[in-house]
Amino acid sequence: MFSPSNTWITTVTLVPMKKVLVLGGSRYFGRGVVERLRDAGMDVTVLNRGSTPAPSGVAQLIVDRDDEVELKAALGSRSFDVVLDQVCYTPVQAEIARRVLRADRYVMTSTIEVYDQVRTETPMTESLVTPATVDLELPEYDYGDGKRQAETVFAAGDTPFVSVRVAHVLGGEDFTGRLRHYVERLDAGDAVDIHADPRPSTFIHAREIADFLTWATLADFTGPVNAGSHGELSVLELAAAISAEPEFRVVEQDASPFSFDRYAVLDTSRATGLGFSFSTTTDWLGEAVEELRKA
Repeated sequence: MFSPSNTWITTVTLVPMKKVLVLGGSRYFGRGVVERLRDAGMDVTVLNRGSTPAPSGVAQLIVDRDDEVELKAALGSRSFDVVLDQVCYTPVQAEIARRVLRADRYVMTSTIEVYDQVRTETPMTESLVTPATVDLELPEYDYGDGKRQAETVFAAGDTPFVSVRVAHVLGGEDFTGRLRHYVERLDAGDAVDIHADPRPSTFIHAREIADFLTWATLADFTGPVNAGSHGELSVLELAAAISAEPEFRVVEQDASPFSFDRYAVLDTSRATGLGFSFSTTTDWLGEAVEELRKA
């Protein structure tokens, strides 16, 4: 059975108490990060729209981060040692945060999808994403491009900045329903739609990314860093972990989640070199599947 890495615990015990602001942090692995930071003795404040009360021992500011006037009023003269931004999706949000928030270090939860334009046959290193062209006038952004532009905005600022490029997250109280899609269809004997030649990607358990983000928040490095469990996984292998005889249907478009038509594996050597020890996907995938079945 998978158990979270304890590498970050050593880091936590060595740092003094810090004032940490978490934007978001109300559900899924974001809430797990808030609880870990609190339990490590940090002075934690969450800033969100208040859909869920903050965990005990954590302060909460209820505000819409997209409203710059409201955000300034809610924060007042507060400053923080670290900001962990769980919910920045666009350069507009990044610009507002950069203007309003006062912190000694800024950590943004980014995504593997910032590599969606990369075409390679080897694991993707952080350097493959170059600064994006920032367009603050677009009415909407796709997920990968919005995150790329947000990273670019923060990186151009004066505050030391980290972007954590998170692999596909499975396990725990996953609200996306992507893994559930496979479990329900395959358990019912239905086929899943895939590309003709599905390629592998990188995954991580919700507990492990909560560990990683806690560690990254309390560390002192800067720049982009990939986060994912060891062991690349294709949709074929994912399905095989759920069913002994999975059935597939090849489609040209609208394939199932996690069916990729390009090689999309993260190189996590920077994170491991900095001192974080990742698990291997096979350590926890079976557990994540069984959690869904029991639910």
